Amino acid sequence: MNNTGFISLGIIIANFYFSYKGFKNRVFFDKYAFVVERILLFKEYWRLITSGFLHVSWKHLLFNMISLAGFSWLLEEDLGSLKFLIIYFGSLIGGDLLSLFIHRNNGDYSSVGASGAICGVIFASIALYPGMSVSFFGLFPIAGWLYGILYVLYAIYGIKSRNDNIGHDAHLGGALMGMTIALVLEPQAMWANFATIIAITVPAVFFMYVIITKPHVLLVDNFFYKQHHIFADIDDKYRFDRASRQRELDAILDKIHKKGMHSLTKAEKEKLERYSQQIN
Repeated sequence: MNNTGFISLGIIIANFYFSYKGFKNRVFFDKYAFVVERILLFKEYWRLITSGFLHVSWKHLLFNMISLAGFSWLLEEDLGSLKFLIIYFGSLIGGDLLSLFIHRNNGDYSSVGASGAICGVIFASIALYPGMSVSFFGLFPIAGWLYGILYVLYAIYGIKSRNDNIGHDAHLGGALMGMTIALVLEPQAMWANFATIIAITVPAVFFMYVIITKPHVLLVDNFFYKQHHIFADIDDKYRFDRASRQRELDAILDKIHKKGMHSLTKAEKEKLERYSQQIN
């Protein structure tokens, strides 16, 4: 099929544009980020999509876009633009819906990034072309099927407990959704690549079941985090920063309650004003 990859390129450009706008404007960023409370209580369902076009740093953005570019061209060229879009946005929404379900009782949980959609594209590619080679920046090429299995194991290992934020759920959910949609669109690939698909799906589905039904079984910190006390990933840092801002706001409101509005400093008044803009 003759396809130039314009849809993939357009998605990458959109990610750069909206992420940069989010870097410069915190109100814009908070308005479109994935936040459980805003989605469930205020019905702001657009966040399931818009959060996938925001990132918290240039490093976060560049890594995601390089990963997307590495897999999207082949998938769009082979399947066509429409099917590629179905896989991309289906994976984005599917991953976020899973995350929303898992964190439904944690209203302050939030995240951003295209990782769920990109994982869907990666796993759709692996399901359809398991013999493809995957490399990082042109180095250390490995078979696509092996990358898929290693990714599932990494996602499972990365699940941890820290303020009820279970990492990697949207990534794993997006990956499984992307693979499922690809097989529905191209059912002949299911039997042609059956062994690879089963090797990836069985452990992923099992641990998804554990995450949903018995999350306490996997609530462990990884060794690197314990030794260095740093953030496991960039999304984790964003959630920590957001929780810190919430604590600052709570302190300001408590001060107003005890001493009145006149007791606030100029800096505290500015923070209160920024927060009021974010929720409007």
